[in-house]
Amino acid sequence: MSVKRIGVLTSGGDAPGMNAALRAIVRTALNRNVEVYAICEGYQGMIDGGDRIRPMTWDSVGGILHRGGTVIGTARCDAFRTHEGRRLAAANLVERGIDSLIIIGGDGSLTGANIFRQEWAGLLGELAEMGKISREAAEQYAHLTIVGLVGSIDNDMHGTDMTIGTDTALHRITEAIDAISSTAASHQRTFLVKVMGRHCGYLALMSALATGADWVLIPESPPDLDNWKEKMVADLKAGRKAGRRDSIVIMAEGARDRHGNPIESAEVVKALEEGLGEEVRETVLGHVQRGGTPSAFDRNLGTLMGCDAVEAILSAPPDTEPQLVCLRGNRIVRAPLMECVQKSQAIGEAIKARDYERAMDLRGRSFKEAFRTLRTLLRSLPHEPAPGQRRLRLAVLNAGAPAPGMNTAVRAAVRIGLDKGHIMLGVANGFEGLANRQIKEMDWMSVNGWAPMGGAELGTSRRVPTGRDFYAIARNIEEYKIDGLLLIGGWTAYQGAYQLYCERENFPAFNIPMICLPASINNNLPGSELAIGADTALNNIVWAVDRIKQSAIAQRRCFVVEVMGRYCGYLALMSGLATGAERVYLHEEGVRLRDLQNDLDKLVTGFKHGKRLGLMIRNENCSTIYNSAFMSALFEEEGSDLFDVRQTILGHVQQGGDPSPFDRIQSTRLAARCIDFLIEKAQDEYPGSAFIGLEAGGIQLHDLEELPRLMDEEHQRPKKQWWLDLRPIARVLAQPGPEHQTESEVLLD
Repeated sequence: MSVKRIGVLTSGGDAPGMNAALRAIVRTALNRNVEVYAICEGYQGMIDGGDRIRPMTWDSVGGILHRGGTVIGTARCDAFRTHEGRRLAAANLVERGIDSLIIIGGDGSLTGANIFRQEWAGLLGELAEMGKISREAAEQYAHLTIVGLVGSIDNDMHGTDMTIGTDTALHRITEAIDAISSTAASHQRTFLVKVMGRHCGYLALMSALATGADWVLIPESPPDLDNWKEKMVADLKAGRKAGRRDSIVIMAEGARDRHGNPIESAEVVKALEEGLGEEVRETVLGHVQRGGTPSAFDRNLGTLMGCDAVEAILSAPPDTEPQLVCLRGNRIVRAPLMECVQKSQAIGEAIKARDYERAMDLRGRSFKEAFRTLRTLLRSLPHEPAPGQRRLRLAVLNAGAPAPGMNTAVRAAVRIGLDKGHIMLGVANGFEGLANRQIKEMDWMSVNGWAPMGGAELGTSRRVPTGRDFYAIARNIEEYKIDGLLLIGGWTAYQGAYQLYCERENFPAFNIPMICLPASINNNLPGSELAIGADTALNNIVWAVDRIKQSAIAQRRCFVVEVMGRYCGYLALMSGLATGAERVYLHEEGVRLRDLQNDLDKLVTGFKHGKRLGLMIRNENCSTIYNSAFMSALFEEEGSDLFDVRQTILGHVQQGGDPSPFDRIQSTRLAARCIDFLIEKAQDEYPGSAFIGLEAGGIQLHDLEELPRLMDEEHQRPKKQWWLDLRPIARVLAQPGPEHQTESEVLLD
């Protein structure tokens, strides 16, 4: 196969995470001996040519992971919409030998790329006729390969669960609404918050789910009634009467009524002021949603998509249909680009035609589920139980170390259970509380305000039931007539649930459905690829390391950063990927003395060539002998006057803070599924028990009997850990450029 030259450009609106994708594309391609050209200012740069199409080196993309926007620029380009503009662009590409393009942008940018590919052969023929290129060049570059990545905060592309930039935008929105909520509650005020989303309500919907808002307006599902304003006011009044001190209404900028008429924020404010008889404050978040440093999720999403885009280019047969790199169920996959674009545009057409049911169907199952869940959580009080309904008594408890998102999960479980007509019981302090009768009935308002709260308001403990605990727990299950048990937590929750399950023959009271919802910052639970709390912890680490890097680069310094995880290296690897750490130490791989010697050689070589920063991240239990203090002392001694070394143990800052939007949304989705499971299984004579989690195929349930088969009990982690497949990518992207490699590395390459 002939060596390709790849051009990469960012087009349309910028999105946080584009720089991570650019860095991954450049370094992955160079590692595969493929030349990469950055096309600056989007399609305009392709038309302008000259130094706007520039070759990239390994160091060209150093230090950009944490930066928002796009370092190669983006612009709207009317000239590319013309045949003449595209012909000029083709000439500039052929002049540099570029026959493959990776486009990072929205549906308009990707559609333009497809048109360009379809015309490519004709454009080259015209250029050859005009004498602008040779016939040989036209034949040599006869096929243009296109791969697309969606950079858009709106998350409006069909075929991918998330687009680059969406998670960061949700961070900005939830941070703003959390801050507004505290002010609103202090003064018992109503706020209207307007967020982006001209044709897609994802940001409005998910931010409402994450913040516990009281009303939401999205384009895909307008209010059902013509008198929706009166209904909105009545609901907010009922919420205040029930005990809420604040009222938050969120609307997407593309919100409309059932007749297709745009809803303006001014008319919403007017309706609220007239109906509530109070002043209403409006906040339009605007471009703050698009700007700033990308979240850990977006950095890693951009990185993984960028790496796969290069592989897609290199594996594509001549004249292949353009591909779109997508995320589905926590896996990077590829899909036909134009099929995804056309289905995305079909949603806009359905909204325009007021076919809202079709619009919701096209958004996908998870969007519809989230909307249904939100409609329940928005209520001021639950529905009354149906006449003659059997009211189950469902208990919720936390177990193990606290994890951000536990409160969000409890809130969702309690309110969904109550709305379905059942009685919800809160168990304080985990299995210890279940044994000691620390059980109380929860009502709708008892979990008010819990959605954004970190920690565990119900309390938790690491105690796993043994011996006499079983009798006490069985007695209390019978006394409180508990029909089902939701356990939110980590290894302790899973072990405890399994112990109760195994004791069913001895204690008939345990013959009730039980389900474990994964909540652990360590992300070390079987049957779940992303536990609640891990995303928040990862963002806390990335936030801290970004600041450490600023300190280090000013003083020629190397930092050894120790992160949590016990015997699971998820946080170490993923934070290393998100921060550009040059070395990550994992318990799964172990640490040997020759590893440290090799890493030291790289540090010395790098600092001799002008390097100003060294960053090593280690999992807390990666080695009992070569601990953080040992590594720091070794590097400090051997670094001599080239660089100094500092040790940083991040500690419980990783476990604290308010949960990230991702953790809030996932905890709510999982809690809803858990309540449905308990209600369904409580009807069975011999009810099953399970643990739930997000996996490659989406949310999955596993029978509790499978737990021993899936877990490495000695190290308290799953036997198979999906994220270890990302280890080679982290190694490639973190290695020094060819000009900084040691002789042994060059020979290895």
